[in-house]
Amino acid sequence: MDYFYLLILCFLILLAVSDLFVGVANDAVNFLGGALGSRIASFKTIMIVGSLGVLIGATFSGGMMTIARSGVYNPQMFSFHDMMIVFFAVVVTEVSLLNVFNKLGLPTSTTVSIVFALMGGGVTMACLNIMEDGKTMMDLLDYVSLSRASVLMFGIVCSVPIAFIGGTLVQYVCRLLFTFDYQRMYRLWGGLFGSLSISAIVYFLLFKGAKGSALITPEVLSFLKTYTTELMLSIFVGSFVLFQLLILTTKFNIFKLVILSGTFALAFSFAGNDLVNFIGVPLAALDSYQTYTASGMAPTELMMSSLREPAVLNPYYLWGAGGIMVLTLWTSKQAMNVVRTTINLSASDRGDREQFGSSLLGRVVVRQSIMLNNMVQKIIPEGMKKVLEARFEPIPVKKNEVQLPFDAVRASVNLVISAALIASATALTLPLSTTYVTFMVAMGTSFADGAWDRESAVYRVSGVLNVIGGWFLTAFIAFTACGIILTICYYGGLVAVLAVMGLTTYSLIKENFFNKERQEGEAREFSTDPDSIRQHLNSTVDRSFGRSVDLFEEALKQYFDGNLKGLKRVKSEAREEYEHVRMLRHDYYNMARGDEGVDQDVCHYFYRAMTNVKEVSFAIETIIRMIHDHVNNSHRIYKGRLQGNLLKLIEHLRAVSEEMHFQEKGSQMDVAELKRRVEQTQAFINEMQTLLLAKIGQEKMSLRSTELYLSILQVVREMLNRYDIVFLMQNELNQQCDELSQTKAN
Repeated sequence: MDYFYLLILCFLILLAVSDLFVGVANDAVNFLGGALGSRIASFKTIMIVGSLGVLIGATFSGGMMTIARSGVYNPQMFSFHDMMIVFFAVVVTEVSLLNVFNKLGLPTSTTVSIVFALMGGGVTMACLNIMEDGKTMMDLLDYVSLSRASVLMFGIVCSVPIAFIGGTLVQYVCRLLFTFDYQRMYRLWGGLFGSLSISAIVYFLLFKGAKGSALITPEVLSFLKTYTTELMLSIFVGSFVLFQLLILTTKFNIFKLVILSGTFALAFSFAGNDLVNFIGVPLAALDSYQTYTASGMAPTELMMSSLREPAVLNPYYLWGAGGIMVLTLWTSKQAMNVVRTTINLSASDRGDREQFGSSLLGRVVVRQSIMLNNMVQKIIPEGMKKVLEARFEPIPVKKNEVQLPFDAVRASVNLVISAALIASATALTLPLSTTYVTFMVAMGTSFADGAWDRESAVYRVSGVLNVIGGWFLTAFIAFTACGIILTICYYGGLVAVLAVMGLTTYSLIKENFFNKERQEGEAREFSTDPDSIRQHLNSTVDRSFGRSVDLFEEALKQYFDGNLKGLKRVKSEAREEYEHVRMLRHDYYNMARGDEGVDQDVCHYFYRAMTNVKEVSFAIETIIRMIHDHVNNSHRIYKGRLQGNLLKLIEHLRAVSEEMHFQEKGSQMDVAELKRRVEQTQAFINEMQTLLLAKIGQEKMSLRSTELYLSILQVVREMLNRYDIVFLMQNELNQQCDELSQTKAN
């Protein structure tokens, strides 16, 4: 039977490596977001600093390993056989769950997933033992460490308001001191800000976190504990004097030092606090297996009291785990996807597309907050309001200058406050959710900075609620899924374990290696001179018309085959195309605000043309959804001449599409031929409509079938009418741009 446990152990070690990849991809935003969002240094520099923090911080995680061994249950109540199945179910649940969230590009909490998976596994195994032993559910408290589990959950939940309030208050004070024009106040407050930040980082990392390190000796630890006050006072005074001298005599950037130090500190804290989430359970399984092989007892008789003892870790395990985490940082595309999500939510920019839509709860919160703010505004004296408004007046973005998601002051506060909170929790051996803390600190600082204005507040609040809701959903799913997997493996034995292994491996390989990842569209950069706008519009129109015809033809093909699955796929593609065109249309806004010298007539051409293209995409999506619902409800599918005419209609649209070469030919485009083909298609649509009216009585068509057919014809008619307008505007734009080019040449 030993091979059964050895198989589980080997699989857990492999999943630990996978968990490191998946978990770091999910949590990279926690320590990279601040530096990347403020662009205080190059991407390579930020990655190197973060990598060093992760690698060194991994050696400080020893004290946290107790969570996986005896954090939420009493291991002495379980046999070796029971614990190995618990460990197996926990790791499978966590890896699978995080992989799903990463695929969706949403930040979730590895701490929540591991803690609640452990609780789900422990409670389920306890219930199974209680039923087999004939005990009552009152004995469940003997198996589960309720007090310790309550402390863990309380710490995780409390981290949300503490992080948000802490980030808001500290950022508000810092903004009052520095204002958005922080360079002007830099010489006065820069030294104090830098010394406080660096002192806080050193205190929470070294003095609070040292006891969990596998490298610091007891003698050094005792020295740090004895002379904490003297050492911290020396660091604060020394750094203040040094920083202030550098600021007054050189062009030293204290914010760059603080942000890079904060990035290191947060990466350090992340590794120290979260490494248990990735390798804690497999290492506990390894210790259990070693105890079992040395005992000579039967696996069902050996009780795991040894797991109550502190973990004695091999430093090479920690270094190896840190190395895998660093490798993930440099290679994972999923990590960058999650980074973008959180940076977008906390960005100060107004006008770009928000990451999340609005929700009912978000709208209620915003309305109530506006009412509360109006009440407070009535109480504050006018003079004080003017002073406060002046301190929080944003700096206008200069011409051709890229607006950053947030500035150096906010990035510094994000990193220092997050690192301090996480390091404090690590010192208390609390598996604090680094995602909770960093996300809510970022939301608090953006709130204090006024980034949540009337244009964006409802989306920001809804985004926060959506993500937090996802975290609590994680807790429920982790608890339930782990219990289900454990029950299957407990009763199914080797066959069930092998089946779960196979499904888990297949899922991980499919999603991470063979699934074509949908990447968010990167920011499009193009010149705002008239010729560039013309090229941008021409290529967009040519592509969008052809794509609309492709989707329409594919939808009709799947409809005639009665293929509901195929129609569902086409419907999804039509929705994606509409979103894509809607995003392209937003470029008019960037044109108008990005360059004061842009030709407003050309910008107006682009806006009107893309508005028509967007409406066509929406109409195509709507009609495909109607066709899908028609088949889904098992209504009649057109046959005979009605079907044949729809196929001929596609041929007419293809003929129109073949004449669209604005991108290639520009003003040399044969607009007359294009217009002729459009008129032929319009005439054919009229014939189809006449035929349909004649067929209603002959073929006993239902009202639903008639309405759908007429709707299809109306959509195509609208498509041609709108593109006819676009063709005329494109032709005028091409001629105007050619005239401008000739004028410049002369």
